[in-house]
Amino acid sequence: MTAVDAYPWLKALHVACALLFVGGVVANGLLLAAGRAAPDRVAPLAAALLRWDRRVTMPALLGVWALGLGLAVTGGWFAAGWLQAKLVLAVLLSAIHGLQSGRIRRLGRGDGAAPPRVSALIVPALVAIAVLAVIKP
Repeated sequence: MTAVDAYPWLKALHVACALLFVGGVVANGLLLAAGRAAPDRVAPLAAALLRWDRRVTMPALLGVWALGLGLAVTGGWFAAGWLQAKLVLAVLLSAIHGLQSGRIRRLGRGDGAAPPRVSALIVPALVAIAVLAVIKP
């Protein structure tokens, strides 16, 4: 299989991993939002979500990065401004996921302190990443 033949498969796997990762980040954000209102009622769900996070969301994040970097190498796009902007947003989403995971661990231990409010950045970052990836301005 040549690089040209592999490109659509890399892209499809990258998108699939991105969808799984985004689903996990959104689920984390919803649990944390519910935890602000009723930490005692949400704490038991934290362990289940952490298992999901370790088994699905984190491997999907690693897949997004590995496949995305592979696509960037294949396309020769590292000097492109759109890719650099997309990478900044991808690092931001990765950091948000890390903050969420830590907060969910603390919530599961019974620490009901208010989580950082970074969830508002998720949707705009995802929209910007999609536009940058498809339009490649």
